[in-house]
Amino acid sequence: MKRLELKNITKIFSGGVIANDHINFDLEKGEVHILFGENGAGKSTLMKILSGLYKSTSGQIFINGKEVEINSPKDSINNGIGMIYQEFMLIPKLSVAENIILGMNQEHGIFIDIKNTSEKILEFTSRYKIKIDPYARVEKLSVGQQQRVEIVKVLFRGAKILILDEPTSVLTPQEVDKLFFMIRGLVKMGHSVIFITHKLDEVKTIGDRITVLRRGKKIGTVSNDISKNELVKMMLGREISLKVNKPPVKMGRDILRLEGIETFNDKGIKILKNIFLEIHRGEILGIAGIDGNGQAELAEAIIGLQKVVKGKIILSNFDITNVCPREIIKHKVGYIPGDRHTSGLIFDMDLKENIILKDYNIPPHSKNGFLDWDFIKEHTRKLIREYDIRTTSEEVLAKNLSGGNQQKVILARELHQELSLLVAMYPTRGLDIGAYEFVHKSIIEERSKGLAVLYVSNEIEEIINISDRIAVICGGEIMGIVRPEEVSIEELGLMMSGTKKEKISI
Repeated sequence: MKRLELKNITKIFSGGVIANDHINFDLEKGEVHILFGENGAGKSTLMKILSGLYKSTSGQIFINGKEVEINSPKDSINNGIGMIYQEFMLIPKLSVAENIILGMNQEHGIFIDIKNTSEKILEFTSRYKIKIDPYARVEKLSVGQQQRVEIVKVLFRGAKILILDEPTSVLTPQEVDKLFFMIRGLVKMGHSVIFITHKLDEVKTIGDRITVLRRGKKIGTVSNDISKNELVKMMLGREISLKVNKPPVKMGRDILRLEGIETFNDKGIKILKNIFLEIHRGEILGIAGIDGNGQAELAEAIIGLQKVVKGKIILSNFDITNVCPREIIKHKVGYIPGDRHTSGLIFDMDLKENIILKDYNIPPHSKNGFLDWDFIKEHTRKLIREYDIRTTSEEVLAKNLSGGNQQKVILARELHQELSLLVAMYPTRGLDIGAYEFVHKSIIEERSKGLAVLYVSNEIEEIINISDRIAVICGGEIMGIVRPEEVSIEELGLMMSGTKKEKISI
């Protein structure tokens, strides 16, 4: 008997958009089943139906052979399903124990016996061999530890089916190993895991079976022995190269120099600490690190969004320290922000309006103070073709595109103009392999023309593949600068965790 069966699940949104088209999916007891597909394939919609956030248009859900109705997250939890989201649902100021029992019915009414509850959690986690401190404040925990709290939270509520949505996107290699060890332990104890990922190596490492979705339809379910190339072809309907083809670097003069820069946050805490870096023409300098270690502040300081309190930023012999972003743009600096939703696009504007956000006020986009809409429309159509943006027209609102196509709009806006420096924050985050390949290809083409690129990523394989040099940041400090061909993944992981290069011995 299957632990879970989804039969002919269909989800049609208003406007007739079919997100899931008669999808069948099943999950065995004690297995890791990978859900694989490009952006917009229907993976998230399917899991939101299972977790009670969406109601299917038609279809049936069976748990242990019995048909169930899931109309809310509470129904999902009551049926033994727990979802761990990419963005953790924890309250930082509360303790681990308080987060775990938040929302659960208490034995003694509104009063919580934290000591008794913590002892129960310790007893519970010891059975799973999961180490957490129930008294610790969540804000003091590492990202990997917070993820363990999320997993314990759903297990404590009785989940037998766990849904993990892109769970490794913010982890170091060492933390990924710990997560996979934990998952293997859970399946040995009879739990079942649905694992959503776009990383091929993870599919091969942790998956038992793989179900591939494409454009809302199920393409097939295969075993783990399928080759990576066959899997990509199932997902995209075409073959692509899985290796970044990067011609040898032809570095020119330095374009950007950071000379001992320091920044503070709004609470007066120092974030960047004495940063020295150089980026040259025709070079991709990768910035590797775990989220929250100063990468965002570094990028924002360069483009004028973060105040520098000490040191200098020199761009092509111009001192741009604390210069406003508008002036920095005039110095031919492009910027791909880390969050396309909040700072990359204006979602309620259409594509042509988003394309001209940086240069709407200069010819040929405007004449005598008026926007030239005929030129803007034709210009946007040209970029839509060049960057393969999947849309019906330039009039479509940005919010109605898939994540990959939204990212292509940002790339088109930044790269269509002549640049000397591109600051790229997590440009492939959350993208499927097809869009991932396109982003890399576009940036490498510009690098070959002499563009200097500061490329920020927390995915070690990506940093190694695309970078000419790698600077590792931890706690606002540079742990070392290395060449990708001269460093191992383990060494980079240690540096990302705070070990300076000269102290590493493997």
